[in-house]
Amino acid sequence: MTLGITDRSITPAEVEASVAGPDAGAVVTFAGLVRDATHGRRVLRLEYEAYAPMAERVFAALITEARSRWPILRVAISHRVGVLQIGEVAVAIAVASAHRAEAFEACRFLIAAIKAQAPIWKREVFEDGSEWAQCHP
Repeated sequence: MTLGITDRSITPAEVEASVAGPDAGAVVTFAGLVRDATHGRRVLRLEYEAYAPMAERVFAALITEARSRWPILRVAISHRVGVLQIGEVAVAIAVASAHRAEAFEACRFLIAAIKAQAPIWKREVFEDGSEWAQCHP
């Protein structure tokens, strides 16, 4: 298991490589990218903040939950903080399992649960101002 909050660029291929192995018949990777518009407004950049120690504990707990639900082999989660430009990777998740169905289901569960539970905050900066989006407890 590899997980963390980082202020460095995330390379999905590196996250994926960290879970690959000869026992894995499937590796599913999700990369969340900064897009140029939301709700019809042009986005200039995103600014992420996180309470890293707690976020990493949430990641670990979610991985434990995913392992209890699906027979997954390895998981890696990396979430970026700081100022991100359009096209940069904000989050990458990779799940390795013997079979594809479990890897897809676990990866989908993990990104949804991270967005709902991890103490990570996103500020969207627009041409005409900014606002916080998807604040978590």
